[in-house]
Amino acid sequence: MANQEAFSEYIKNGYTFKGEHFKLGCAMLNGEVVTGADVMLPLKTLNRHGLIAGATGTGKTKTLQVIAEGLSDASVPVMLMDIKGDLSGIAAAGASNAKIEERYTKIGGTWSPAAYPVELLSLSQEKGVRLRATVTEFGPVLLSKILELNDTQAGLVAMIFKYCDDHKLPLLDLKDFKKVLQFVSDEGKKELEKDYGKISTTSTGTILRKVIELEQQGGALFFGEKSFEVDDLMHIGDDGRGKISIVRVTDIQDRPKLFSTFMLSLLAELYATLPEEGDMDKPKLVMFIDEAHLIFQEASDALLQQIETIIKLIRSKGVGIFFCTQNPMDVPASVLGQLGLKVQHALRAFTANDRKAIKQTAENYPLSDFYKTDELLTQIGIGEALVTCLSEKGTPTPLAATMLVSPRSRMDILNPEELDQLVSSSKLVKKYNTEIDTESAYEILNAKLEEAAERTKAEEEAPAKKSRAKEEKGLLETIMTSSAARQAGRTAANVITRSLLGALGLGGRSKKKTSWF
Repeated sequence: MANQEAFSEYIKNGYTFKGEHFKLGCAMLNGEVVTGADVMLPLKTLNRHGLIAGATGTGKTKTLQVIAEGLSDASVPVMLMDIKGDLSGIAAAGASNAKIEERYTKIGGTWSPAAYPVELLSLSQEKGVRLRATVTEFGPVLLSKILELNDTQAGLVAMIFKYCDDHKLPLLDLKDFKKVLQFVSDEGKKELEKDYGKISTTSTGTILRKVIELEQQGGALFFGEKSFEVDDLMHIGDDGRGKISIVRVTDIQDRPKLFSTFMLSLLAELYATLPEEGDMDKPKLVMFIDEAHLIFQEASDALLQQIETIIKLIRSKGVGIFFCTQNPMDVPASVLGQLGLKVQHALRAFTANDRKAIKQTAENYPLSDFYKTDELLTQIGIGEALVTCLSEKGTPTPLAATMLVSPRSRMDILNPEELDQLVSSSKLVKKYNTEIDTESAYEILNAKLEEAAERTKAEEEAPAKKSRAKEEKGLLETIMTSSAARQAGRTAANVITRSLLGALGLGGRSKKKTSWF
């Protein structure tokens, strides 16, 4: 009992905050919940990013749901990347059951159902608001990184962007960029080399193949108009709760390049758009990236470096990023070191490599006199997790094995009718889901090439016409100036003259008169 009292005091001292906070659960010791040892999360440090990890079926998604609900209740907008398609239920109220009642008997407090304000977003043809960005907005640096280009090829991409800017050729979608690539490697090569430098046909061919690869992964759906405005992620509902935007990406699990492209574009746009905020009482936006390994598994070193840089810098803009994955080792060490909140669900040890990974994971958490962390990682149950976060002073809180609160919203998905109703009531669907095909580089260059082709054809036909006219004139002169032609002309003239005079009775030889006598 004395040990429990000391532990309870230890947790209370570590998780008592002056600013806004919400309850994540109640701490446990030796497998039992310690009454009053509440584990709270301070809003002030939730822009310092976080990690939710654990084996399949241990409750990661429900933890994500709980934190999203707490943020929304505190008027903080949330964005969720829904890879598995099991987060839409946040839009509907949950229902009580025996397990929830038993849990709240242990952790204290009361549970009440609640539906949350939700906006469904989509990168593809899924129901929801279409997310797009133009190639110009993406920029030459990010485009080169996502295409995994070398320095020479990246320099050529930058040159193409400059050429398009100078000649007012809007790059809106991948069709535009492909057309410009074809133009600068053929008809426009001399024009470009005159003002911008030499162009390697080999490099343009490589870039074109990389663009086609991105296109095949769904890039054509992402690049285009109308561009999504990041301000639309930061709405507050009429009831004062933060809007929860759910990006439905269930159909792009096998297209990690598109997923990485979208995430990098969004993070870069947020960083470029939002003003510098410094330390805030609560975040302006918190993003949760489920199945985060999809971002990193196909990422090049250059892309990883770009993601790491943005994660470091975007904190000062008031944006927090949470990665959800099965194993914390899925997240690169350089990114893992930036994450202030860690919620670690159970890990499974089936192999020697698993046991090694568990020991490494345990070393990422604060030391505790109350736990053997590496052993506890394999023993905690479903809906339980090891938790540590940053206090309001920026120091790590004590490690707490925690029985987590239950989500207040539905722990299941919306049915098709509910999805349709949610989408039909959205103002953003009306704003972004209308197809727009503005005149851009593709149409302008096609018109330019057609005009050039017509001019070339006309220039080729002009000498032929001139040659035929000259030949006809030469033939006529030859005929008119030959002696035979002149003699034939005189003979014809004499015949015609005599005929006319004869008809008038004025010409010809005189006739002798005949006498009748």
